[in-house]
Amino acid sequence: MLTRRFVAAVPVSSRAASSIALKYANAAYNAALNQSPAALKQLDQELTTISSALQSTPSLKAFVNDPTISARDRSKGLEALYTAAQGPQKTPISATTKNLLSILSENGRLRETPGVIEGFAALMSEYRGEVNVVVTSAAPLPKDIMTRLENSLKTSQAAQKAKSLKVTNKVHFSFLA
Repeated sequence: MLTRRFVAAVPVSSRAASSIALKYANAAYNAALNQSPAALKQLDQELTTISSALQSTPSLKAFVNDPTISARDRSKGLEALYTAAQGPQKTPISATTKNLLSILSENGRLRETPGVIEGFAALMSEYRGEVNVVVTSAAPLPKDIMTRLENSLKTSQAAQKAKSLKVTNKVHFSFLA
């Protein structure tokens, strides 16, 4: 079955995923999808939880970004990432998530984790039939303008084929300079 990919021209986060990160994201996505839709959903939840943990826990972020950590310390750090992936409910982590993080670690690519998660989120958005539109402006757009823009975009061919449309206003104050 052929699918059409809708990818925002500007990534939603501040960091664009590298081509290496996208390869890992595609591999994880396909591995989970080949297992079952439930496995795909679980991987999505775990990676979302890891992303939040990386943003809120400086020690995890430092671990992921430090290529000089020894193999023994990487093993301990991976356990912390696995614990973070379990979330507050402490549900068992999937083998797919463990394999993804282990391979990233073994290949010295842990610093690609945020990009892998970003790429995976884009694939999940496509899987759910969402169209993500990022509007970049120098100042936050007023609500009435965002509403008009969203209504206008809903009439586009791409949005009509999608299940949902998500419009995000990204502000770059540097455009004012």
